[in-house]
Amino acid sequence: MSRLRYRQGPTPAGGPEMLRNSVYGIRATYNTDREVIEALLPKPLEPVENPEIWLQMMHVTMHVSETQAIEIGALTMAATCTYEGAPGGYCFHMAMEGESIVTSGRERFGEPKKIAQTHFERNGDTLRATCTRHGIPYFEIEGTIGDKVDAPLKFDEHLFCYKALMAIETPGEFDGDVYLTRLNWERNYSDRRDMTGGKITLRESPFDPLADIPVRELTSMNYVEGGTRTGGQILRAVPGEWIAEHWVGRFDNPTNVGLELKQLQDA
Repeated sequence: MSRLRYRQGPTPAGGPEMLRNSVYGIRATYNTDREVIEALLPKPLEPVENPEIWLQMMHVTMHVSETQAIEIGALTMAATCTYEGAPGGYCFHMAMEGESIVTSGRERFGEPKKIAQTHFERNGDTLRATCTRHGIPYFEIEGTIGDKVDAPLKFDEHLFCYKALMAIETPGEFDGDVYLTRLNWERNYSDRRDMTGGKITLRESPFDPLADIPVRELTSMNYVEGGTRTGGQILRAVPGEWIAEHWVGRFDNPTNVGLELKQLQDA
């Protein structure tokens, strides 16, 4: 009997489950320029007092079933903010290996994922990781793993994304509703350590212009390992114009000259 696998076959009953992952890598925060944060955040997200960027560079083993696991490296970056008073981060950049991992995150949760090459290198207690796209190692982080820190091992984190379909006939607009989504990440680390001599390098890339969000002060860097579970939800529909000028960050557009921040301040 023949089969057609362009149709979905039988699937397990029940609602969507959170994805279970095993991770190790680096978490860090740094301060940037306040005007950068204000320009970076779409409505209805609000900046916090400190102009902070949160990031993680992780080696992830995704346990997609009891017998199947996928290993990737993944960079995630977010601007610390609030939504209706609730803390979180606006996720403006994600880069990782794996076409199916990237497309599923973009289509289901609205994550701004891109395909990238990642590299982790450990020499004694020194850990260095890079993220490369289009042959440009545009992100690099390194530090020396030190003592355990007095910080939670088990906690929840939330990142905000936007889910939408670009309009077919009208550039800069969207077909159908645009949604603000929230990623719900449950952390269950087994180890968390301070990192000394930490350094973040953002190299110029017209495809991934992280260099436009400069590191003014590195405020924390930890090495972590353990488990995490990931899922998400829709928070609300939003007007398309709230996110339209930010949508370019999800794609490779080396011709985009960006927004002069002085223009925004004078508006």
